Amino acid sequence: MESLVVYDSRPSLKDPLFIECLPGIGNVGKTAGDFLADSLNAERFATIYSKNLPSQVLLDDDNVIELMNNQLWYAKDVNGQDIIFLRGDCQGSTQEGQFELCRDILDILMEYGVSGIITLGGYGTGAMVDSPRIFGAVTDLKIKKEYVGYGVDFPPGDPNAGIIGASGVFIGLGKIYDIPSICLMGETSGYFIDHKSAMGLVNVLMKKLGVELDMKELQDKSEQIDELTAKVKEIEGRGDQDLGYFG
Repeated sequence: MESLVVYDSRPSLKDPLFIECLPGIGNVGKTAGDFLADSLNAERFATIYSKNLPSQVLLDDDNVIELMNNQLWYAKDVNGQDIIFLRGDCQGSTQEGQFELCRDILDILMEYGVSGIITLGGYGTGAMVDSPRIFGAVTDLKIKKEYVGYGVDFPPGDPNAGIIGASGVFIGLGKIYDIPSICLMGETSGYFIDHKSAMGLVNVLMKKLGVELDMKELQDKSEQIDELTAKVKEIEGRGDQDLGYFG
């Protein structure tokens, strides 16, 4: 392993489910995963530093720095299921770095006997979406049948360009290591942080985990997305295609 791993604790977990929620298109996966982890009172247990992450530090309000990193958080006994979350503000900087970093993280997960992998991301459409769908890609047809029951769509061969970044690499490695894996992608324009699409992901995950969470925070922000959608459609109706100020 080339990554530097600093442990806050070494929790005892039983067959944990792994949920990846790093930044991506519309930050759909990060928004959904962070909300779920916080709602389940997850605790950080490891911080991962790597040459494959951006070579910079971030400053807090007191100008105290932190080297760019990814973090592993855990939640125990969520309706009988232990969960490990991968959180952070960045992904690997290069294609090679993505693979190396994901493999290092999977090595840690294997020590905990991870029983399944769920990666979260956005499905960019480049157009405004009124009712975001949740798309899926799986390593096994049995998983597909389960998630169809949760309302996930599986358009044949879509996305036809494949799944890039950590979301794709983790489920690819999951197939190699024979770990049941799925990527859940929330439909999004990709113009801004899409809480509405993230809410769709959380709804699927609640069904999977058999839990009910207070969604008011996401609901309120989702309504703001509806306002933005209406504004962008108005701009498009005037023929103005410069949407660069949304971010």
